[in-house]
Amino acid sequence: MKSLCIKTNNTNTLEYLLNEFKLLELNNIYFSQNEFKHYKNIIIHYTGKDNNLFINKISSILSLFVIDELEYDLLNKNLIQNYFYFDSNERKKILDLCFEITTDDFGTLFDKKFNSLHNEFFNFISENKTIVLNGFMNFRIKKYLEILDEISSEAVNNFIIEKEYLEFISLLKLYINTQSSTCNVVHIIYSNEESILLDQNKNKIDIQTELFSAKYLSDISFSSNDYTLNSLLTLLPKEIYIHLTDNYIDEFINTLQLIFEKRVHIFMN
Repeated sequence: MKSLCIKTNNTNTLEYLLNEFKLLELNNIYFSQNEFKHYKNIIIHYTGKDNNLFINKISSILSLFVIDELEYDLLNKNLIQNYFYFDSNERKKILDLCFEITTDDFGTLFDKKFNSLHNEFFNFISENKTIVLNGFMNFRIKKYLEILDEISSEAVNNFIIEKEYLEFISLLKLYINTQSSTCNVVHIIYSNEESILLDQNKNKIDIQTELFSAKYLSDISFSSNDYTLNSLLTLLPKEIYIHLTDNYIDEFINTLQLIFEKRVHIFMN
């Protein structure tokens, strides 16, 4: 027989675990709830013969509990401790980015987090009859917290890149709104990051790199589109007609829309 006492003073935690234990598909298992001075206890007795199966299932429930119920607060705590120089609104945006990262790579990250927690719970329960959840979370989940730290670090980097990008866009918008246009119309024939620029008479505009040395050269690389962007910043057309030969609006086209706003008109084939 294997017995386990789970100690917690959190009512929500208690309810979550009790609900999960009720759904546990395992014979010869009995559990009860007791309340003492400092903790509310869940007592579990398993009278079957496969102790590893019992420990595995309990470890799975506890691991999912951490991921489902505690991960948000753990990530937020990480940001407050390690990235305190961001204000609360910025930390909220970074926290959202954390969960975007988790969602985008859900399978891999979930398995890493779950396996890390499961191993710790399994090893501990195998050797102990009592687990105090608060103490366990504070001292036994180092690898899991390292995974969350990696997610937080990536989210912070993404936030900084996005912030610098938006500042870059604002700077260019300020520039074009304080300068006079030198032409009425520029047509852009665009496909797969390659551009052909035409004037209002459909004559090709030759892009010469030396024309742009005194203009805004972006700190953000747009690959082969750099010269196109700087050409537009030199000409500052009143209207920009973008003809997409592949009907695909990529990051560069989105950037032109952000910078030149109502001047941009997009046509698809």
